[in-house]
Amino acid sequence: MHKLISELARLYLADGQQDTHGQPVTPEVLARQVAGGPAVTAQLVDKAGRTRTLVLEFGGKGGGEKHWGELCAIANAVQHELDLPAPAVSISGRTSFYLWLSLDTPVPLAQARQFLQLLRTVFLPASSDILTAAPAAFLESVELPPCLQPSGTWAAFIHPGMGASFADEPGLDMPPPLHAQLGFVESLRSMTAAQFAQALAVLQQHAGVAPAAATAPVSKALPPSSAGLLLQDATLEDIVQWLHARNIEPTFRHRLD
Repeated sequence: MHKLISELARLYLADGQQDTHGQPVTPEVLARQVAGGPAVTAQLVDKAGRTRTLVLEFGGKGGGEKHWGELCAIANAVQHELDLPAPAVSISGRTSFYLWLSLDTPVPLAQARQFLQLLRTVFLPASSDILTAAPAAFLESVELPPCLQPSGTWAAFIHPGMGASFADEPGLDMPPPLHAQLGFVESLRSMTAAQFAQALAVLQQHAGVAPAAATAPVSKALPPSSAGLLLQDATLEDIVQWLHARNIEPTFRHRLD
């Protein structure tokens, strides 16, 4: 558990992190949450108006497969179009999927909002549900998985190829294995300040909201890459091999109605 909490803090929490009530988010607080205690809502924007964690929500009642497809489009574009580190993927324990982006250096809130909005505008169709969502969805505060929801289901990080199996029910009926949660995040890296600036410039150029920068143009075609697993193209064999490479023994949901 200690290693998992350390990795979550490395990726998504800032020094002196507080929750929305102004209380410190300490390793002890997170340990209680991971063990099934109350979920902590972390305040991701510091007193200087900066953030290092960007979270996009894809969901709502119904349309699970469509929302998963939208997440896949953004996640693949982040890696293969913008050349950024792989994001994390989670299920909310309610009705949504989340995509998690980590920065090693906090950026002003206005830049973070613009970055997320441009990701939506550039890589999703104009009819997408997420385009009508608040520009700062879960940017200023968020529950960090894994955590137990009041409904009795768990929010958790998942393998990025398994989201379709949660399209109708983005939550777990039992606590996720902590070694698997660790396996999903310990290899992730935060984007550097230079990577963020470059990606923002590319997005601005493509959207026509800033003078052109000396970067390659963005294309909506998402070419295959051996660097990572394309979310929608993962076979069961792909997923099992990916998990075994990280010493995670796969378990699969099976419910009898």
